Amino acid sequence: MNRRDFDVIVAGAGAAGLMCAIRAGQRGRRVLLLDHADKVGKKILISGGGRCNFTNLLSRPEAFLSGNPHFCKSALARYTQHDFIALVDRHRIAWHEKTLGQLFCDGSARQIVAMLLAEGEAAGVDLRVAHRIAGIEKADRFTVDTDHGVFTAASLVLATGGLSIPKMGATDFAHETARRFGLKLADPRPALVPFTLEVPELSGVSLEVVARLGRVGFREAMLFTHRGLSGPAILQISSYWRDGQEISIDLLPDTDADAFLKERKRTRPKAELRTVLAELLPQRLAQSLAPVGTMANLRGRDLAALAARLKAWKIAPGGTEGYAKAEVTVGGIDTDGLSSRTMEARKVPGLYAIGEAVDVTGWLGGYNFQWAWSSGWVAGEAV
Repeated sequence: MNRRDFDVIVAGAGAAGLMCAIRAGQRGRRVLLLDHADKVGKKILISGGGRCNFTNLLSRPEAFLSGNPHFCKSALARYTQHDFIALVDRHRIAWHEKTLGQLFCDGSARQIVAMLLAEGEAAGVDLRVAHRIAGIEKADRFTVDTDHGVFTAASLVLATGGLSIPKMGATDFAHETARRFGLKLADPRPALVPFTLEVPELSGVSLEVVARLGRVGFREAMLFTHRGLSGPAILQISSYWRDGQEISIDLLPDTDADAFLKERKRTRPKAELRTVLAELLPQRLAQSLAPVGTMANLRGRDLAALAARLKAWKIAPGGTEGYAKAEVTVGGIDTDGLSSRTMEARKVPGLYAIGEAVDVTGWLGGYNFQWAWSSGWVAGEAV
């Protein structure tokens, strides 16, 4: 075999690309895995605070956003979170569940990368880093021109991710390549990203809330920052948010605020309102929300209005902190142009797209890794 001719070229050695290359190699395919970075799996290494939130026990289609909410079902069913957990267990990597089904390595994210590299080596994958792709053409085969020469293959897999975290090397390569081959894009935008917002100077204050947008709601922590709002609840709802929309935040998810305030007016009439609110909220937040006055001096309608605000604090973000702080990208290669079973482009035989490059985006907490494993595996089965 010419060392420059392969059955499959996978562009991008992140989570999805690694999984695709591994599965294709296991099936006896001659696989070339290319990455422009000098090492693989950079996003894997930084995920989960360096411990890699590698999947979620609760992974299910409902936890994914897409223009076609049914598209992800086939891949997620064919390679599940339990399949990936079994792989982790085979490599004797210790893990634990943190909250809400989120699974992390007990040790380091480096263990997951080492596992994937070992699997790739065993499957005969030819991995080449620091290879920048300059051009791609297709006649009967794909011709991939790089700064280290030209390679050819019958199949090409786009696995270079989305636009999030450009300092980690993110580019629009997959989107632009797909567009050049006639595939449509669902407009990409930052997701799992903090909001920018004029809020009281409460930087560092955190509390559990329910953040809602329409029918969607997430109960997790919210964090005030010097630029606006962050924390898991905010990151989750940001994936659904569009410019100009208003978000409702329940600051007291376990409390009937109206009944609580009325009861305190009766039992603690001399107490300051801010003191009463500090029973349930962080003190700095209580002080910023409470008008001056004792419980006895506050009218019933004022307390009712405050209770309503506590249960549905309305905010209209000015924007987000953009791709620099976004964990993932919503949108991408339109699923209408892809097979949900194989991830192959319907109108371009041999061209596949997987992972974050595709218009499928998971919730925070390991879901996006599971989409990478699942979509990569089914493409690896097909190439």
